[in-house]
Amino acid sequence: MMNSVTSNLKARNWEEIGHHLHEHGYANVENVLSKTECTELISAYQDDHTYRKTITMERYRFGLGEYKYFQYPLPDLITRIRQTVYSFIAPIANQWMKVLNLDQLYPETHEEFKKTCHDNGQTKPTVLILKYGKGGFNTLHQDLYGETYFPLQIVLFLNEPDEDYRGGEFVLTEQIPRAQSKANVLRPKRGDMLIFTTNFRPVKGSKGYYRVNMKHGVSPLHSGQRHTLGIIFHDALS
Repeated sequence: MMNSVTSNLKARNWEEIGHHLHEHGYANVENVLSKTECTELISAYQDDHTYRKTITMERYRFGLGEYKYFQYPLPDLITRIRQTVYSFIAPIANQWMKVLNLDQLYPETHEEFKKTCHDNGQTKPTVLILKYGKGGFNTLHQDLYGETYFPLQIVLFLNEPDEDYRGGEFVLTEQIPRAQSKANVLRPKRGDMLIFTTNFRPVKGSKGYYRVNMKHGVSPLHSGQRHTLGIIFHDALS
């Protein structure tokens, strides 16, 4: 299973994926996980020893639903995805920093970047699995867990829309300077991986590049259950 997902990811057209990220701030990569892998991740939601923290979303007014943060060591499948995807998108992140004249250079490997997080006191893994039922939703937010962060993250969709649930679209908003905000409403299928910006993306204007701030969330479910696996590349302070 580990080798198959790594080979699957390495075989993708990363030039095309990078182009879509540059143009839109997100890119959907289809069929990264098999139906069996999705089912296994959902089933493992009940294995409390796998997780370090459980968050009830309505308690913090984050929405309606629940999510759990994994603890180290992460499951091998997740580690392989995290390391492999990072190696392909780190050059994209560095290009974004360059065009925006930001003094930030991300290392080539995730292990090196993780060490930077730990050196800055961010030692807690931020990989999480989210569960929503009827009426569940997630308010618009950004996943920043400290001063050290990576500008891209991924979410893997573990259920089939219109079969396992209705509603529950992934929403990605763009706060364009001196203009009204734009909403992107996405419906990836089971096994798909969505790569998207953590907090902003560069957009080319008449006087060079400028930052467009972005947030993401989930619209209310009309029925069924929806699970997703969120893989954030930076670790957290707590």
